[in-house]
Amino acid sequence: MSSSVSDIDLLTEKVRRYVKKSVSEKRYSHSVRTAEMCRKLCALYGLDEKTGYFAGISHDMCKNFKPEQLLSLAQEDGADVSELERKKPSLLHGRAAAVLLKNDFGVTDSSVLEAVANHTFGKTGMCSLAKVLYAADKIEPGREHVTEDYLARLLSLSLDGLVKAVLEENIDYLRKKGSAVAQESEKLLESLQ
Repeated sequence: MSSSVSDIDLLTEKVRRYVKKSVSEKRYSHSVRTAEMCRKLCALYGLDEKTGYFAGISHDMCKNFKPEQLLSLAQEDGADVSELERKKPSLLHGRAAAVLLKNDFGVTDSSVLEAVANHTFGKTGMCSLAKVLYAADKIEPGREHVTEDYLARLLSLSLDGLVKAVLEENIDYLRKKGSAVAQESEKLLESLQ
């Protein structure tokens, strides 16, 4: 992410402190577990572990923002806001976080920005870091369904296999709840078939 090891460490600490004061204690704990899972997955799939941790600790930094803040920030990325996102602006928290990372923290690493922006729905053609963060967010050990056996099974898969398994599970969960499934998620699953 950066040419100097100390730069990423300092930036990670700066963002970690921001997250700690910006979200609930429960959300902060989830962010730390996601960051740790992201680092573990990066090690497994040959990606930079510090960059993975940074993406993980950053991913929910805008989770407690008001709907109008989320919409305003997310629109700065130039992408369309879907009908689903307009109905439920909290779904824009990843896109908003990517804009905040770029604008307020000077993050220029496109893989980090892509990962954070797309961790909610996923997206076809995502970079490896984005795939790792998407999965890490949904399989961090604080999630109710995550057991040692469950993780062992998933972590034996290729990166695309992991994303496909997690995505199928997430889509199934949303449908059982009667919630809408984002088009991006459906397209991503189709691309992984």
